[in-house]
Amino acid sequence: MLRFPYGHAALSILAVAILTGGWLVVHPVSRSNATLTFWTFAKTHYDTYKEAVPSFEAAHPGVKADVQLVSGTAVTSRLQAAFWADLDVPDLVEVEISSAGSFFRGPLPHVGFVDLTDRIHRSGLWDGMVQARFAPYTSRGRIFGLPHDVHPVMLAYRRDIFEREKVDVSSIETWDDFIRIGRRLTRLQDPGRRYMIELPDADASRLETLLFQRGGGYFDPEGRCTFDNEIGIETMKWYVPLVVGPNRIGSDLGGGQIFTKAVEDGYILCMVAPDWRTKSFEMDIPRMAGKMALMPLPAVRRGERRTSTWGGTMIAITKHCAKPDLAWEFALHLYLDKKELAERFRGTNIIPALRAAWDQPAFHEPRAYWSSQPLGSLYAELAPEVPFQYTSPFISTAKGKLSEALVACVQYYRNNGDRGFDAFVRRQLRQSADELRRLIGRNPF
Repeated sequence: MLRFPYGHAALSILAVAILTGGWLVVHPVSRSNATLTFWTFAKTHYDTYKEAVPSFEAAHPGVKADVQLVSGTAVTSRLQAAFWADLDVPDLVEVEISSAGSFFRGPLPHVGFVDLTDRIHRSGLWDGMVQARFAPYTSRGRIFGLPHDVHPVMLAYRRDIFEREKVDVSSIETWDDFIRIGRRLTRLQDPGRRYMIELPDADASRLETLLFQRGGGYFDPEGRCTFDNEIGIETMKWYVPLVVGPNRIGSDLGGGQIFTKAVEDGYILCMVAPDWRTKSFEMDIPRMAGKMALMPLPAVRRGERRTSTWGGTMIAITKHCAKPDLAWEFALHLYLDKKELAERFRGTNIIPALRAAWDQPAFHEPRAYWSSQPLGSLYAELAPEVPFQYTSPFISTAKGKLSEALVACVQYYRNNGDRGFDAFVRRQLRQSADELRRLIGRNPF
């Protein structure tokens, strides 16, 4: 210790560093010999992509594609850090829709993904896919991601209870129709408490879906914050009385086993159901097989849009990729093979963005769980109507601000009802949006 005067702790750290460094010298980390490396964050995607790799490799002798399952958090934080530090990154990556905008920060030449705009138009995909699905992956007119899905939204409902209560689903055309029936079926007192629909009062996940249905959103195509415009105000004023107050018809108990029990017990009768969520119902609430059914979202006004969208994924090619043409072929193999998409639909219930795939038999098969309805046909019929949603590098912050505004409006309505509610909603949404605008204003890009 006389020769090493920094103490036992520092000496121990030095010893560990020497030992581990020596181990790595003797046992170096093996390097991947893959031609293409691809990250995906979703286990269901990963499983189906692994099955699709052999046919791609067979068509491209000597090529090896390595598909890796990486957590969604790592895809965003780790990949962004790697871009900024100029470190090794995958050749292709899937990014969830709510994170995609965060990769578009800075001047266009600094975006870490390859600009796919010209490839998409040359290949005919602009017309062959649902065009609304390109919007979340577009920045300043340039498209950086190929859409994996459409995620149209319907309502899942307890068919057996509706039939027992003599509810004719075909008579529900508008939200006014739905709310009128919902007030008859909702019971706010125990015993037998139940609610017409699952709607949260503390996060904006369903509020944003209903905002999209009305043609609203967080941003416009130029990235300007818009959730405090008249559409946003009217949507908030309409939504809040559904989840709080004497005429409420909505409740939310969260996820997991408590949600499963709420559906099984008839505590909640209807759920907002994008295509991907129907698979979750099948897996998490198997006892409801044959008792569940689907119907389009009620329209805001008769004859208007009867769907919305919730969630999404894009595939992008990173600028690190040494073989972007080969990576593009791999992306098309995963996203455009109609037979692969049909089998993938059977396993995930996800409607692909490629319109030509919807004529495959898999999309027209009746599903026993959903009271023998042809689940794929129902969602595919609505898919062309999904609304555009625009993004920004500040999309995560915008979602948080809208949730904050929702919580404040719910609290106000709980305490004051309709008195002064219009003015409060306008003030609260403007405050939340202005906070976001100030943040955006401090960033020149």
